[in-house]
Amino acid sequence: MVPIRFLGSSHAERINQHLRKLESSDRYLRFGYAASDEQIQRYVSKINFERDEIFGIYNRRLELIAMAHLAFAVKSDFTSCAEFGVSVLAQVRGRGYGARLFDRAVMHARNEGVEMMFIHALSENTNMLNIARSAGAIVARDGSESDAYLRLPPADLDSRITELVEEKVAKTDYQLKVQAQRFWDFLHVLQTIRRGVRDARDRTPR
Repeated sequence: MVPIRFLGSSHAERINQHLRKLESSDRYLRFGYAASDEQIQRYVSKINFERDEIFGIYNRRLELIAMAHLAFAVKSDFTSCAEFGVSVLAQVRGRGYGARLFDRAVMHARNEGVEMMFIHALSENTNMLNIARSAGAIVARDGSESDAYLRLPPADLDSRITELVEEKVAKTDYQLKVQAQRFWDFLHVLQTIRRGVRDARDRTPR
């Protein structure tokens, strides 16, 4: 199981860093245009962490390597709808992270009462559209853009328990990575001090 955790506002800078690491072509597929660093910053600053859900996958160095944004509809007429967007860094493609994030978002959306999930993507974004099709989504193409929608079954006991378990596992995994990173940082500082002491001793006239 790939640990996927909820990302709150405290992760905003890591989200910003993740999106900035996307190559120009990947930014184009993710946003529909080759977003600049400034546009990415504005996008992150406008994320409503109280309403929407952000899911992320961290590596052992606490680098956010993949993330998804599940945006819930604002208008009262469409409260049972949500839109999904995902990004995965180039060096970790082909590991199924996009599909795992999609499945995680679907499960959460079900548990929140969402009945329809939408994916708006460029028609050339075949990876995203294939993930949607594999889940049973209907894809409609209109020129250079495509829209996919997936009808979600209602939540059940299994979906609720599974989400609780997965979130607990993800939180534990993240805390272990934080502790490991702090330990390695401590060792680095300690080694630097030892090296400095040794160099100073070697320079001292005997």
